[in-house]
Amino acid sequence: MKAETAVAPRRPATRAPAAHPAESPSPRRAGLRRRVADNLVAHLFLGAGVLAFALFSWYPIVRGFLLSFQQVDFARPATWVGLDNFRRLFDDPLFLTAWRNTLWFTVLALVFGFAAPFVTAVVLNELRHGRAYLRMTVYLPVMLPPIVTVLLWRWFYDPGPGLFNQALAVLHLPAQQWLESENLSMLSLVLVSTWANMGTTTLIYLAALQGVPGELYEAAQLDGASIRQRLWHVTIPQMRFILLITLLLQVIGTMQVFIEPFVLTGGGPNDATVTVLLLLYRYAFVYNDFGLASAMSTVLFVVLGAFAGLYLRLTRSKG
Repeated sequence: MKAETAVAPRRPATRAPAAHPAESPSPRRAGLRRRVADNLVAHLFLGAGVLAFALFSWYPIVRGFLLSFQQVDFARPATWVGLDNFRRLFDDPLFLTAWRNTLWFTVLALVFGFAAPFVTAVVLNELRHGRAYLRMTVYLPVMLPPIVTVLLWRWFYDPGPGLFNQALAVLHLPAQQWLESENLSMLSLVLVSTWANMGTTTLIYLAALQGVPGELYEAAQLDGASIRQRLWHVTIPQMRFILLITLLLQVIGTMQVFIEPFVLTGGGPNDATVTVLLLLYRYAFVYNDFGLASAMSTVLFVVLGAFAGLYLRLTRSKG
């Protein structure tokens, strides 16, 4: 009988403990990282733009507001004077003169500069030939540098060989002191500003006129409405919002007039053309009183901010 060989019992195989997988980030965080990585260049450009805007827009505003409460000439350390600069500003007789001249310039600019672009746009809209050439001609002054435009008009206003006095001589009319007369100097500045800036507003009005339904004009014409009646009862009501927005923008722009009085009249004659920005320039760079100039800029900022708030309110309600 053969001896039975003992067979050792087979042990069950033991499995090695499985390694725990690394914790995966949440789907929301992973999606955010992916979007940031995909748009990294766009975020870099956006960050650079925000930084530049903060450096060149926000910082000067905050710095100017702080300077309005300080006595500073950048030659000695600044000293805190509180509301002293505003008291000196309101006591200066030129302060009221500058605001009165600026408001008078704004009124004249609205009379000429608000009506002229609208009338020009209506005439261009009625033309059938040469409209593109005339649009370019109207917009051409906007493309000129402002200082070039002002110097060109200074030759027009020259009391000797100037273009305007030469035209008056041809008509046997007496020559005028366009920039030396207290009665004509402000009107002369308004004409320069109107000619230089009406091109943009004209194109805005012309684009708005293209959106007026032609059926309204046809119905008005069938009812026997004249050109003036169609303009008053069809064109102006349809463009009411555009007219109001350009009115506010023009008020904001004309209250910041500087180049025309600075180059053409220097604020004269007898301070008849001293504007707010020209007086601010004198405070800062002629009298070397940057605290007083900053106080002036703060007052102007508040006034223009009110018009800007009205503009934003109107555009938001329209949207």
